[in-house]
Amino acid sequence: MRIYLNIIIPAILFFACLTSQACQTPAGRSAGNVVDDSAITTKVKAKLLADNILSIFNISVKTFKGEVTLTGAVKTSEQKERAAAITRSVTGVRRINNFLRLK
Repeated sequence: MRIYLNIIIPAILFFACLTSQACQTPAGRSAGNVVDDSAITTKVKAKLLADNILSIFNISVKTFKGEVTLTGAVKTSEQKERAAAITRSVTGVRRINNFLRLK
């Protein structure tokens, strides 16, 4: 019985470690992290589209580990700052890379 436990318990732990790694992306993120980033992106896009001033611009939003990157073009620096402020208001945003350029 003792030999049985010495073999089975380490084998169970080994396979548990293997399967826990299989549930991650190549970047080491879990499915939950990816879903969280997708939700942040969706919320930011929805808020930008709902904004009367910014809805006419084609602003691209990408999120990775809570870090949101904005790209595209706007007409004024005020609009660029407004897009950043709207993005900042979304729960889960940790950092903003505002690469919006002025037309």
